[in-house]
Amino acid sequence: MSSIVLILLTGVGLGALYFLVASGLSLIYGLMHVLNFAHGAFLTLSAFIGWQVAQALGTASWGSFLASILVGAVVGAIFATLTELVLIRPLYERHIEQVLVTVGLSFAAVALFEGIWGTDAVNIAGPPWLKGTTEVLGARIPNTYWILMLAAAIVLVALVLFLKKTRYGMIIRAGVENRSMVTALGIDVRKSFTLVFAIGGAAAGIGGVLAMHYTTFVSAHLGQTLLIFAFIVTVIGGLGSLTGAAIASVLVAVLQQFANVYLSGTGDFIVVALLAVVLLVRPTGLLGRKA
Repeated sequence: MSSIVLILLTGVGLGALYFLVASGLSLIYGLMHVLNFAHGAFLTLSAFIGWQVAQALGTASWGSFLASILVGAVVGAIFATLTELVLIRPLYERHIEQVLVTVGLSFAAVALFEGIWGTDAVNIAGPPWLKGTTEVLGARIPNTYWILMLAAAIVLVALVLFLKKTRYGMIIRAGVENRSMVTALGIDVRKSFTLVFAIGGAAAGIGGVLAMHYTTFVSAHLGQTLLIFAFIVTVIGGLGSLTGAAIASVLVAVLQQFANVYLSGTGDFIVVALLAVVLLVRPTGLLGRKA
């Protein structure tokens, strides 16, 4: 029984990490119809800067941990905003060019990060509590997973409330449905779209800082590794659906954990097989809308 509880809860925690990485990706595509392959670069840069902030303030304190998350969110938002203004804005409705530009940016960013921080992974440390465990029904759950679950829940609720309850959220949703009409009302939709990128980058920044605490290291390839699962989760959940991404994140991570334990470490293969089944049976994903 304890082993089942352990796999389930660690799967949910890993799913929370996948959602943190995928939420910004899903938000940007759902509202902007931009497949941003540079999303992993937002995550990696935020992780590196967050690590340096924690180093400066003292890695063992909760203050430095929270400060690194806040700084990571800000760095991700700034990087995403600059990407939208310089590279994406001239290419709206030109999807092939968007893919080429963002893929190029992701490769360039990895080379830049390796030039600044080196090619080797950097081991990191956080508050001692994160290294401990909490017992649940006989299973000892690493405390890092609880932080991931809490952060994912906060990000999901904050994004949903922003889109449905705020003026800018309504402008963004209206601009997606009928951009020309919103523009005719005297509203600058471009600013709202830039805000979407900033929010997506902030979510990636939070995910990047927490990802390095989950893996206990940060490297130039951290974002690219997680981006693969973020795309899988986004497609399975339904492109553009935050709720779908949240459900798919947990489903994918729990399935992956069970397969790794009971099917000789075949978790990644099972996840890819699930992606293939979803694309064949329901191409729009679990909660995606038909075009």
